[in-house]
Amino acid sequence: MSAAEGPLVVGVDSSTQSTKALVVDASTGRVVASGQAPHTVSSGAGRESDPREWWDALCEALRQCGEAAHEAAAVSVGGQQHGLVTLDGRGEPVRPALLWNDVRSAPQARRLTEELGGAKVWAERTGSVPAASFTVTKWAWLTEHEPEAVRATKAVRLPHDYLTERLTGQGTTDRGDASGTGWWASRTESYDEAILAHVGLDPALLPRVVRPGEIAGTVRDSHDLPFSKGTLVAPGTGDNAAAAMGLGVRPGVPVMSLGTSGTVYAISRRRPADPSGTVAGFADAHGDWLPLACTLNCTLAVDRVAALLGLDREAVEPGTAVTLLPYLDGERTPNLPDASGLLHGLRHDTTAGQLLQAAYDGAVHSLLGALDLVLDEDADPSEPLLLIGGGARGTAWQQTVRRLSGRPVQVPEAAELVALGAAAQAAGLLTGEDPAAVARRWGTAAGPVLDPVERDEETLSRIAGVLSDAAPLLERSTDTH
Repeated sequence: MSAAEGPLVVGVDSSTQSTKALVVDASTGRVVASGQAPHTVSSGAGRESDPREWWDALCEALRQCGEAAHEAAAVSVGGQQHGLVTLDGRGEPVRPALLWNDVRSAPQARRLTEELGGAKVWAERTGSVPAASFTVTKWAWLTEHEPEAVRATKAVRLPHDYLTERLTGQGTTDRGDASGTGWWASRTESYDEAILAHVGLDPALLPRVVRPGEIAGTVRDSHDLPFSKGTLVAPGTGDNAAAAMGLGVRPGVPVMSLGTSGTVYAISRRRPADPSGTVAGFADAHGDWLPLACTLNCTLAVDRVAALLGLDREAVEPGTAVTLLPYLDGERTPNLPDASGLLHGLRHDTTAGQLLQAAYDGAVHSLLGALDLVLDEDADPSEPLLLIGGGARGTAWQQTVRRLSGRPVQVPEAAELVALGAAAQAAGLLTGEDPAAVARRWGTAAGPVLDPVERDEETLSRIAGVLSDAAPLLERSTDTH
C-alpha cells in the first residue's frame, strides 16, 4: 500500500445482507483498504435481523482493513433504511430488527393513513404516504402484536443509528434517514409529535437529528474497534442518500439503483409531497431533497426466476410476448404488499430465456413507471440515467433499462457507492466541503455511457395492461402462514 496523500477516512455500508467498510484517501478518493462480512435475514412472513450481527460484521470488516482503519481521522455509517431497532435500558436489542422489506405492517399502513387524515395530509406533513416498509407502520405493528416488547423498549433507532451509537455512545440520526420513518415532518424538519402520540411512541426514545456537516460525536474508548479514541464520527445516513452523495449527484440527474430492492431517485431543491404514495419525499444528507421510488423486487427476484429456470442470469432471449411480474415479496411500487409473482401469455413456443427476459422487463417497468414522478418537470430528458447497484454491471440489466427507458445510460465505474458516499461525508468533516463536492472531486460517477435506443413502447404498454387487468389478483393475499 502506497502512502496516502491526505488523511484517511472510513465509509461503511451496512446493507440488508452484509456490512462493507472502505478506507479512503480523503484527498484523492483512492480506496486503500476494504473489508466485508455477512449477516443473516430471517425468511418466511417477516424479514428480521439481529442488530448485534451488524456490529459483529462491522468489526470483522474493519479487521480486514488492517492498520489503515486505525489511522482513519473520521468515519461515517450508511445503512439500510426504515428498519425498526428497539433497545432496552442497557442498549441491547429487545428483539430482532424489523427490516425495510418486512411487509407484515401493510394493514397498519392503511389504517394509519386513514386515521390521520388520508394520503394527501400525510404527503404534505411528512413528504410521504405510509407504506409497509416505513418505520412508523412497523412500530404500530409491534404495538399491536408484541406489546411486551414495546414496554421493554427504552430507545428506538434506525440501523445506521444503532451502529453510530455503538461508536459514540450517543443516540443520533440524520435528516436523510429520519425522513424515511414516517414520524419526521419534512416541512418543519422535526419529529411530528402528533403522529408519535397517535402511535404511542415517546419522543424521548428517539435519537437527536444531527444537521449536515455537524459532528455526531467521537469514537469512545470502551470498545474493541480499530479506531483511535476521539476519531470523528459523521452523522451517517440511509443507503440511498449515501449513494447519492457517493455519486456527487446534481439536481435533475436521474439515478436507478439495482440491488435487492430497486430504486429511482434524483436530487431536488423542492420539498416533494406525492399524495399517490408512489414517490417518497425523502430528505437528502446535505440540505436538499431526495424524491425516491422503491421496489421490493429487483435483482434477487430476477435471480430467483433464473434459478427456477436453471439459467445463468444473462441467458435472456428476445422476441417474447409473455409478461412476468416478479412480485415475489409483495411490492411497494406499485403498492401491492400482498401480491405474489404473476405470469401471463405463456405459449408452447415460449422459451426459458424469454421468460427470464420477461422477469427483467417486469422489474424495470416498475422503476421506470415512477421515474417521471421523481424528476422535476424541468429536468433534461436527455440527461444520462446513472445505473448503479449490483445489477448495474450485468449486460441484461443494462440493455433492458436502455431499451425500456429510451435514455442514454451511464454506468459509473466506482463500486460500493454507499460506502464511498459515507466516506465522502466523513471527509467533508475534515475539509469543510459539501460531501457531494468531495465525491465529484474524486470522480466517482465516471464511467461508460451507452447511447440511447428507441423506447420499447409496445412492451411497456403490454406490461401496464396486464398489471391493470390483474389488479384484483395482485391485491389478494396468497399467504398461507
